[in-house]
Amino acid sequence: MALQICPKCKESSFTWSIGEGDLITIWTCYKCRYTAYEVESFERVCELCKNRTEIRLKDEVKIYWWCNRCNSVNIIRDKHASQNHMKKNH
Repeated sequence: MALQICPKCKESSFTWSIGEGDLITIWTCYKCRYTAYEVESFERVCELCKNRTEIRLKDEVKIYWWCNRCNSVNIIRDKHASQNHMKKNH
């Protein structure tokens, strides 16, 4: 398995494994210990590099598109931003 660039620490230490029993793909960085879960069956063509190498990842804070070829990150939903928005409106 080739190591990828971690979307959090930007080191070449991000790799995936399959979780036991539940068939969830888990992405983990061995450098900074960042963990994200792949939202299966969601992949698309990356707007930057034009390759079908962009997958949807989810962590404790956000859901985002991540391209494993050009390492671009496009935030879909940030839980903290949503909570801050709710606080401002109430």
